[in-house]
This record gives sequence, C-alpha cells and structure tokens, in this order.
Amino acid sequence: MNKTSDVFGISRDLPLNYVVRDSADSVLVENLTRDKHLVIFGSSKQGKTSLRKHVLEENDYIVIHCSNKWSVSDINSAILKKAGFELTQSMSKTTSGKSKIFAKITASIFGSSAEGGGEAERERKEEIVRTPLELDPEDVNDIITALNSIKFTRYIILEDFHYLNTESQKDFAVALKAFHEESKYCFIIIGVWLEENRLTVYNGDLSGRIVSIDADRWEELELRKVVTSGETLLNVKLSDDFVNELIRDCFGSVYILQEACFNCCIKYGVNQTLDEKIEIGSANDADEMVTAVVDQQTGRFNSFITQFAEGFQTTTLEMYKWLLLSVLKASIEDLRRGLKYSEIRKELEENHPQKGELNPGNITQALQSCAALQVKKDLKPLVLDYDQTNLRLRVVDSGFLIWLNKQNRNDLLLLAGLPAGLTAA
Repeated sequence: MNKTSDVFGISRDLPLNYVVRDSADSVLVENLTRDKHLVIFGSSKQGKTSLRKHVLEENDYIVIHCSNKWSVSDINSAILKKAGFELTQSMSKTTSGKSKIFAKITASIFGSSAEGGGEAERERKEEIVRTPLELDPEDVNDIITALNSIKFTRYIILEDFHYLNTESQKDFAVALKAFHEESKYCFIIIGVWLEENRLTVYNGDLSGRIVSIDADRWEELELRKVVTSGETLLNVKLSDDFVNELIRDCFGSVYILQEACFNCCIKYGVNQTLDEKIEIGSANDADEMVTAVVDQQTGRFNSFITQFAEGFQTTTLEMYKWLLLSVLKASIEDLRRGLKYSEIRKELEENHPQKGELNPGNITQALQSCAALQVKKDLKPLVLDYDQTNLRLRVVDSGFLIWLNKQNRNDLLLLAGLPAGLTAA
C-alpha cells in the first residue's frame, strides 16, 4: 500500500517511482571510484539531488548546502563542522589579516568506535580532543590536515553551488585542484547550470581531474517509465491520451510530469494504492494539470522579470532589462537551445536606445553576471544562466518555458519596462 504523495509529485525523500538513467546514474556509478571530483549539473528540479541519494548510501557522504554569502573560508569551515569539528575563533591572524580558527573534535563524534578500539587508538583520539588544531580556514592544506587527523573517508557533497558568488566559485575551483593533488578527498558538486565545463572554465587545471554528469536530460522513454512505475505502485492506469499530451507539454521536465500525474490522481480520488485498477485522465486533463502547475509560479516569474530588469542598480545602459528583450521575444524552441551571444548582440544593436554606445564588453559582462544578479535578488530557483563555453544564454527552469508559452509576450515586455512599440515574435 503506497500513498500517492510518496509516488508522484515532489517530496523530500527519494520518489518510489525513481527511474535509473544510463546518462546519469550509470555515469555517476562508473566514476565514483576513479578518485576524481564529480559535478552533477542540470536545470532546477530535474533530479540532481535524487540522483546522488539513489546512488550513494547516507553514511557515504556529508552534505553542505552553500549560501550566497559564503567565501572559500566559509565553505571550508562548513566542511569541518560536518566532519565533526567544533570551531572557535583564534586570536592569531592569517597572512591575509583574517582570524585563524581552532578546530576541536568532540569525543561524541567517535561514538562507540572510540570505546571499541584499542588503547593506542583511544589515546590518539583523546589527544585530538585535548589539543585543538589551529587552522587557516582559507588554506586547503590546513583543511586536509584536519580531515586526515580523524581519518575522514566520506565524499563531500556541495549542494546549491550555483548560489555562491562567481568569485567564490572561481576560488573554490582552484581549491579543488589542491584537494585532488594533495589528498584522496573527492567532492560531488551540484549546481543549476547547463554548461558541462563550468568549473574547468574557472580553472583550466581541473581538466582530467573532474567528471561532469548531465542530470538535465530526460529521454521520452525515461519519462514514460516514471509514469508506468508510478502506475504499478498505485495500481492505476493513466490513459494513453493523458500521457501522450503530458509528454508533449512538459518540455522534458520531470518535475512538471510528476506534479501533473499527482494532480490527476488526486482529481480522480486516487490517494493510495487501489484494490482494483481503474483508468483515469484525458488529453484535456493533461493540459489542465500542466497549466495548473506552472500557474502556481506566475507570481515568481513576474517577480523575476521585474527584478531582473532592474539590474544591480540604476545605470544608463540598463543592460539587464534589454537582455530580457531577447528572451521575451524568442521562440520556445530557440530558448530550449539557448540564445547565442551573436543573436543577443544583434537584437541589442537594433533596438537599444543607445546602440551606438554599446560595446561587446557591456553585453558580455551583463551575461556573465546573470546568475549573480538572481542570487543577489534572492530569485530562487534560477531562471537564466549564461553558458560561457558555448556563449549561449540558457533557461534553466523548464517551468518558465511552459509558463512563457502560455503568456501574452507584449504584456511581459511592458512588465519588464521595455517600450510598447517592440512587439514580441
């Protein structure tokens, strides 16, 4: 007997109808033992976290959720805390003038293992408890020394890496090389972007030391397996018309698919596994369910448009507002592929009121700061991200594409503060 909410929809735990993908699960499993850092990337709500939960046991790793206010020292401090250290500020200063920290392991972190080990092992651990390590939280070597002192062996998972500001991401990309060369510690970094080589762009020395796993791509067959697995668990049949229409409408978003199936089941009274199988849903239901899911986010998407258009501050060029012109006028097909830099530049040169004062640097800088602007404005999850490898502006929230497809584009241009005379395509 299964509850519908444990099968379809989004939940904190791994969904019961989880589907293994060769392009994601198999790649992750194959590379876990290669002593390389792993990067799991993809759009929002495409199964990145579920992927690592499915492949790894809970005691195989520690998880750190990144904050937009963190620097490298904050990341390193969070790692030490999760590893079991108690941190206090030292009076000593680092070479950069910042305070060092004392890292002390509490006896409770060893648990029964401390009492079950030999006398020498107990003495070693008690010595660590009595003698805190004085560390520079910005120094990778100090962090490695601390982890080595407790024989730390788990994977270190950094969730929401995209929330870090660009400088912190670049700085940690440098730290990753040191972790790879000076230790056996492996990181699994999870971020919302569609650029396979994001961290390698930040630090070219990571080439060959990092493996990227695309968790964004869902083939039609895999989406259908999500549905059929859920049907089996609930002893229900979603009609072929419903499923076919849903696959067409969800634009490859497993989140939209899961939510639509959940809503359909609830509409027809399927709250748990049925004693007798019934068939439910229609093509109209699928359209209705998808619309209902994305309409719940209308306020968030409207807020994204207005706040993104404002930029970091008021400027003469108002670059972020004019970047939205390309997004709001583009076809859904073009947005799914990503808008080329050359296309955006052409759009701006034709329509920006100060086109003569624009230069490639203005456009590039604005594009590269798209994610940082959304993080600063607390716009979560991200909607736009710039792929510096392929020079494309990408939509990293499938729900936005579905929502955009059902809106009057001219109304959205006005919402962004763009001139009314610029009609949407």
